Amino acid sequence: MKINILGGGPAGLYAAYLLKRSRPDALVNVYEQNDASTTFGFGVVFSDQALEFLRANDAETLDAITRGLETWRDIELRVHGESIRIDGVGFTAIARLKLLEILRDKALSVGAVLHHQKMVKNINEIDDADLIIGADGVNSLVRRTFEREFGSSTELFENHFAWFGADRPFDRLTQTFKATPQGFFNAHHYRYSPSMSTFLVEVDAPTFERIGFADMSEEDSKRYCEEVFADELQGASLVINKSHWRRFPIIHNARWSAGKYVLVGDALRTAHFSIGSGTRLALEDVQALAAAVAESSGDILRAVESYEEKRRPGVEKIVAAANQSALWYDHFAEHMRLPAWEFAKSYISRSGRVDIERLRINSPVFSSQYEAWQARNGHA
Repeated sequence: MKINILGGGPAGLYAAYLLKRSRPDALVNVYEQNDASTTFGFGVVFSDQALEFLRANDAETLDAITRGLETWRDIELRVHGESIRIDGVGFTAIARLKLLEILRDKALSVGAVLHHQKMVKNINEIDDADLIIGADGVNSLVRRTFEREFGSSTELFENHFAWFGADRPFDRLTQTFKATPQGFFNAHHYRYSPSMSTFLVEVDAPTFERIGFADMSEEDSKRYCEEVFADELQGASLVINKSHWRRFPIIHNARWSAGKYVLVGDALRTAHFSIGSGTRLALEDVQALAAAVAESSGDILRAVESYEEKRRPGVEKIVAAANQSALWYDHFAEHMRLPAWEFAKSYISRSGRVDIERLRINSPVFSSQYEAWQARNGHA
């Protein structure tokens, strides 16, 4: 069996490892346009239990990843000059390059062949395989080539965001919301190593237009955002790495495969960064696909159909929650009309999966403080 994988991100590398591990006789190739030391973005964030699905049949990879994780138990929300802690919402983070190193080593250890700096411009270049996996992200060549067969659609949320780093660590995942004379800003910032943090800046559409970010260079955008978030950075600098302004895409495919072609990760569907599940979903996709291939006795069409049938229901629930969260962020400027504590309650409930009873169980300190604020202000 020959398997070609387009995309050398977490999904592509993990697919190579699992498929080659289960089928040592298979020839598994990964084609990646960048070199091994280049990546987009800075840190990868997970909810605290997001990687537990690996423990059952890949504890070795789980241990390798968790050794490099930064962890915290609370979220900090900064709005209207107040700082509100929401307890019991654990997250972990790791440098994206570190995660790629771990998964690359795993793929190489079982004999997968990695082709870096290989720009595939036409699907015919890698068509000589029994199975072709599109792990090539939001701009997937595999998806675009068979757009009609997959039933693909893409929409864009209204807000714009730019992905920066910061050369200082933050104690925990922090959401900073600011109203300035020029407009409304939100920063998602969290450490992914002892000395570095992700610092994602988001603005609503009117702010983006008013300031003229579309006409700014990366360096100019960086300097502008450093001024807006000077209090949070405390003298640290933002770091750029393809930190272009973009709108978040909602990618959907009516069908997950087209013959021997199958999609995983962001090539298949996106989950908004505000719930920290994109990489987890990609790795779970790969695990499900590898299991389906192993169980199919070489029948690829049956394998990709089984992969979708078993995996789709759980994915759709998470994606629905992610889209609800993204819609909340698309209107964060409107939510900022609320008092700080009401804003915090709106924020933590944004996906539609957290009601007051669940909040009392998971975040008892925040719930108690919120209810005390309600009582003091006649909202009880």
